[in-house]
Amino acid sequence: MSRVLWFRRDLRIHDNPALVEAVEGAWADGDGNVVAVVLIDPNLWPGWGPGKQAYLIDSLRSLDESLGGNLVIRHGKAQDVIPAIAKEFKASAVHCAADYTGNGIARDNEVASRLSASGIEFVKTGSGYAVAPGRVAKDDGTYYKVYTPFYKRWMIHGWRAPAADPAKAPNWIGVDSCDGYPERPETCGVAIPRAGEAAALELFETFLAGPIENYADDRNRPDLAGTSKLSTALKWGEIHPRTLLARLGDSKGHEVFRKEIAWREFYAEVSYQRPDTFTDYFNPLYAQMQYDTGTEADEKFSAWCEGRTGYPFVDAGMRQLRAEGWMHNRVRMVVASFLLKDLHIEWQRGANYFFDWLLDGDFASNSHGWQWTAGCGTDASPYYRVFNPIEQGKRFDENGDYIRKYVPELAHLSAGEIHEPWLYLDGYSKGYSERIVDHALERLESLARLQEIKADKPELPH
Repeated sequence: MSRVLWFRRDLRIHDNPALVEAVEGAWADGDGNVVAVVLIDPNLWPGWGPGKQAYLIDSLRSLDESLGGNLVIRHGKAQDVIPAIAKEFKASAVHCAADYTGNGIARDNEVASRLSASGIEFVKTGSGYAVAPGRVAKDDGTYYKVYTPFYKRWMIHGWRAPAADPAKAPNWIGVDSCDGYPERPETCGVAIPRAGEAAALELFETFLAGPIENYADDRNRPDLAGTSKLSTALKWGEIHPRTLLARLGDSKGHEVFRKEIAWREFYAEVSYQRPDTFTDYFNPLYAQMQYDTGTEADEKFSAWCEGRTGYPFVDAGMRQLRAEGWMHNRVRMVVASFLLKDLHIEWQRGANYFFDWLLDGDFASNSHGWQWTAGCGTDASPYYRVFNPIEQGKRFDENGDYIRKYVPELAHLSAGEIHEPWLYLDGYSKGYSERIVDHALERLESLARLQEIKADKPELPH
């Protein structure tokens, strides 16, 4: 008799309620035998970018080490593989954390049905969130569509303390043969950071030791090490948000960081209630907007992807993405606005590109972050708010250090020159790209396109 622990987006051994439940159940059975399983779905795996694949392999290897080399890796569809594993190891139950995505829910329901037919229990314990989707609701039972009231109710609801480790360690049951890790791909230039639970915990301690105190201001500065860099660890569950929240105090920096965690939970809630918004408009009005397609739009999209738009702050961000598989959040908003409102390309195209390259690419946060900028999501920035890529750079990268790091063609320019190289004789002397559009003109074009879809034709800001 044994218990199967199915690791998914919870690649850690501490503060893991599903692990605790599996281990305690195994000891209640009398033997403490637990089989730790990770599933690689060959239908989904090829759709991920190489950086994300490489990071996940590194994270799984770290988890395997924590389990004494007893992680069982299987390839195939969960509906087929998980029941087969349970039978193979004569399991009384399969344990995992709950998944709140539409596809995940459907998959788990089928797995549960097949397990039940064999008399095997399917036990879901905990989730990847401090407060699971569906639990923070208005007084009338409906979900929140605006962040601020969600945050207030989320705070009132509260969350449990981090889960303690099992009182008694399990007997991890390894196997002589398994399907093995997928081949770690070449990462196309993306520098993969250290993965795994230990790395995540160290990152958090570093953040707590200093940057968090100035987080309220420095989080907007891509030229500073002012953020936690924990988004990738949260994506893969190498650390639980509850672990973070338990260490936060009442200072301004701590409060703002807590609010950022809540944004992640808010978008998970909205996506749970509206799974269609992973790819579709939350506000369908904006599907009527005129967007550019065709060869010229494709060429502009390629320039945006490759960081050669001619706007230094935008190009620095896109090159950071290709170099690190990550981009500073302030810059994410600026480059998204540029694609949407300077190049007039529909948000899904940018969201898909981000998801492919971001190591922290999360469907809910990514899709709704893009919809926020596009003006079509919950709590959206109004469409007529168009980020000025020049002024954003001057404000949040005043000395140009961020630009110099990722756009070496501009490293010779001074702080006063680097944000507008086209104004200076040697601005293009090192091969930097000329501007593909005129921001001032494209801003007006975006506002005109907005006017076309507004039924009441409101007067737009000048």
